[in-house]
Amino acid sequence: MESIVQWIETQIGIPQSLQGQIFRTLFIIIIISIIYRFVRKLLYRTIEDSKTYYRAKKSIGYAFVAIAFILVGRVWFQGVQSLTTFLGLFSAGLAIAMKDVVMNIAGWLYIIWKGPFRVGDRIEIADVSGDVIDIQLFSFALLETRSWIKADQSTGRIVDIPNVMIFNQPLFNYSKGIPFVWDEIPIYLTLESNWKKAKKILEEIAGRYGETISERAEESIKEASRKFMIYNAKLYPKVYTSIDNENGITLTIRYMCSYRNRRDSSANIYEEVLDSFKNHEDIEFAYPTQRVYDRPREKKDNYNKI
Repeated sequence: MESIVQWIETQIGIPQSLQGQIFRTLFIIIIISIIYRFVRKLLYRTIEDSKTYYRAKKSIGYAFVAIAFILVGRVWFQGVQSLTTFLGLFSAGLAIAMKDVVMNIAGWLYIIWKGPFRVGDRIEIADVSGDVIDIQLFSFALLETRSWIKADQSTGRIVDIPNVMIFNQPLFNYSKGIPFVWDEIPIYLTLESNWKKAKKILEEIAGRYGETISERAEESIKEASRKFMIYNAKLYPKVYTSIDNENGITLTIRYMCSYRNRRDSSANIYEEVLDSFKNHEDIEFAYPTQRVYDRPREKKDNYNKI
């Protein structure tokens, strides 16, 4: 063993004292890695719930990283008796050399401590929306929604976002506080349609779909108002009337739904509207049309009527 140490010192130029520190560092990392893998397998065998296993695995991983960090630091800083002094010197040097890395770690600490979102929440940040599926030391992962897919459904892509983005980008959390969103469905009718009858039908349909959600939303608002300045707004569905130069009369259904079921709820409402309107001859859907105007004939016909 001594011959190997001397050979490394003469051929590579690494002093014996430095070699000892390197070997001890590698030994610590290998032992901790073996123990961590053993503990992770033990958790996998004993914990059946996937969410509980995920959280336990992440907590154990962070604990082993902290232990390795302290033990390796003691190897390289044996003269520094105070752990606080060692952490201060290490952080100062790291902040200068690896600013982005440090900011990502600071973002991770903020996410863990403040909790702006958790695994399983649906969020939107930096024009990217999706469900949080993992939170790591340097980044967090989203299962993307929207993009080319409508109505907040998943695209199947996984997006990694640096933790530092939490400090310089607005964050929208669909799951925190009130897990419901407002949705609007425009229904276009011709100007000749009986819009009052159509509006009454739409109000009945929206009421059936929105009544249960509105009651649950009120309970969520009462709970969230203890933490946030939220007032109890009107949450029940409503139908608004407007006139569109291109489409005729527009009846807009505004209702509240779960952010995960927006497409399903709108599809159900559309289908019921189609079934209801087909039984009324005085209600017609408006759609883009073109009219050909023959001025000589129109003028002649009008003249004959006079």
